[in-house]
Amino acid sequence: MAMKDIWLLVVSRVIFSLYIDIKTVSHHESKVQFNKHYDWLLNTHKNYALKHNIEYRHYVYDDEYVTYRDWFLKEYPEISEYNIVNFYKIHLLYKLSKEYNEILYLDFDVIPVTNINFFDEWDLSKGIAIMSGTAEAQKQINELDTLGYKHNVRSPFAKYWNAKIMFTEKDINAKSEVFNTGIIGASRDRLNELDYFNQFKETLEFMTDLINDDFYPDSIRCLFGYDNETIFAYKLLGQKLPFQQLDNGWHHFMDKWDYIPNSAKFVHCINKNFDYVRGWCEKNNI
Repeated sequence: MAMKDIWLLVVSRVIFSLYIDIKTVSHHESKVQFNKHYDWLLNTHKNYALKHNIEYRHYVYDDEYVTYRDWFLKEYPEISEYNIVNFYKIHLLYKLSKEYNEILYLDFDVIPVTNINFFDEWDLSKGIAIMSGTAEAQKQINELDTLGYKHNVRSPFAKYWNAKIMFTEKDINAKSEVFNTGIIGASRDRLNELDYFNQFKETLEFMTDLINDDFYPDSIRCLFGYDNETIFAYKLLGQKLPFQQLDNGWHHFMDKWDYIPNSAKFVHCINKNFDYVRGWCEKNNI
């Protein structure tokens, strides 16, 4: 076998994260907690990658991001910077796929608490590894309203209905799901198959049309937005592509209460109580 052929058999892998400190947000509790624990969070990612001899990349508010943001605002001025940051991580996923065969993305508030190698546990040739969940979102909208639920365009409920209406409008027979892109494992081939940014302009225009369409009642229309996870569902499920469901161990949500089970491998610290996670890690010698 030629040396070139041997090189092609080597699977190159990378883990990456990003933290974009949006300048227009002067003070927010999440920003305070990120800044307080920044070095520790970064080191948890670096150490996890180092354990398994995997390259790690971390992206920040730099010239590369500013260039992307400015281009995005010029092309799509209706999109908020918060949403631009979330599209940026998908952009980076594709950028890195040109260099690496397999990629693991971690939100910066995801803390690895395991020695197990993600890439050994998940065969990414079988589909993108990502968490989905529609438990509350699958309930009838009027039932949720009656129960006093409050939702905004960032809620799983909104993303579920946004994607569902998009499928309906395009006459696509697909079951709506709510994906969480806080952790994504993907191979180059599966990302190319997804082709997330194909007809991106048309997709955003379609979403704008839904926002402005008074056919739907305000109780539904107010949920429509431009988030990356709605488009992820629209592209993945609309093309009927396979995906792998990350379980609660590989994507443990710490949101409503502070709790980390022994089965946890990646803790997604939604509530930003990093003090609790750090204490738990120290107690368990992690």
